[in-house]
Amino acid sequence: MARWNTIARGAAFAAAASLALAACASDSETETTATDGGGDTGGSGEALKIGSLLPLTGSLAFLGPPEVAGVDLAQQEINEAGGVWDQDVEIIHTDSSDTDNPQIASQSVSELTAEEVGAIVGAASSAVTLNVIDDITAAGIAQISPANTATSLSGYSPLFFRTAPPDTVQGDALANLILDDGVENLAIMPMADDYATSLRDVVQPAIEEAGATLTYGASGDEFQTDAANFESIVQDVLATDPDGVLVIAFDQTKSIIPALVGAGYPADQIYLTDGNTADYSADFEEGTMTGAKGTIPGAEPSDDFKALLDEVNGSPLDSYAYGAESYDATMLAALAALKGGAGDGQTIADNMAAVSGADGGTECTGWVECADLIEAGEDINYQAVSGVGPFNEDNDPSSAFIGVYEYGDDNVQTWVESVAGEA
Repeated sequence: MARWNTIARGAAFAAAASLALAACASDSETETTATDGGGDTGGSGEALKIGSLLPLTGSLAFLGPPEVAGVDLAQQEINEAGGVWDQDVEIIHTDSSDTDNPQIASQSVSELTAEEVGAIVGAASSAVTLNVIDDITAAGIAQISPANTATSLSGYSPLFFRTAPPDTVQGDALANLILDDGVENLAIMPMADDYATSLRDVVQPAIEEAGATLTYGASGDEFQTDAANFESIVQDVLATDPDGVLVIAFDQTKSIIPALVGAGYPADQIYLTDGNTADYSADFEEGTMTGAKGTIPGAEPSDDFKALLDEVNGSPLDSYAYGAESYDATMLAALAALKGGAGDGQTIADNMAAVSGADGGTECTGWVECADLIEAGEDINYQAVSGVGPFNEDNDPSSAFIGVYEYGDDNVQTWVESVAGEA
């Protein structure tokens, strides 16, 4: 299990005011092999190309805008400072959609491979990544997901990294949240998806070890992602008399919540996860979700960082989930290319752990400070806006923050606190 300490509201995250507002990161004992480009600013002679594979359509489309904004914000910061090797970083955005439309992600990967990108930021869905990761690895492209949490992806490929923590971290945070609320009989409603089952498989033993009971949602109780009617499923769940229901789903949540609340189940006993802790103000009647809680990996971004994401997006975002992780993923890929002196996938992958601080190095914030250190031949410890620590031997963050959110009468989630844990 992860080791937890509660961070009070408005903790150190709000103190940062620059473009790359930094949260805490920890050292790692992971040994890495890096190709140090030192002061070589010439690189490969070609512009660094980074692709994105993010949900522009499908059940996770609400996560697309903040993630795309995070990538674009990092690109803007780098290019305003002169780019990499005196050339602008090129970003090629593509759609990952979801597992109900697998051909879209496959077509996007083919497009990015043809464009000869060195790195791909994405996908958001773990299941989508599992569908395309072998093709991305075979093409020699480094992949950095800002949102994948499935435990099956830990150490999956030497070219795969993520700036979101595995479910071993979020699962423990969820379990602790549920147990601290006094839940003794928990029902889980997991969809039949690697993300959902992976998270369920962490939460279930955690609550059972603490003496609570799983009344519904064990292996075999998953619902299909294309399910349309949840009335009978909800009746099966409520027949087990749970005093807490954890819904692990995506867009299906818009049908599940009304079914639960319509059957008389209290909203303040409903728990959500990063895949569905979204703004439902336009979907439900006022007060439908009052008191419901959810978790989203990542430190709460400061107001200054949110304003920068809004600016690059062109309008205020409805959600900032994984915006910081997408920014960090893009920044780390560019720093790794700079350190290695080339923009190909293998060079980027070879240097990702080193620039994240896995080998120690000087702490630095944002592109200018970190790039100057690399060009001076120094090792760096990039301070991630999302608060994740250096990559470990599985290319996962060695530490991370999980945000806890609660819904008000307006059906909008509000950050309450963040808890920190180690994978």
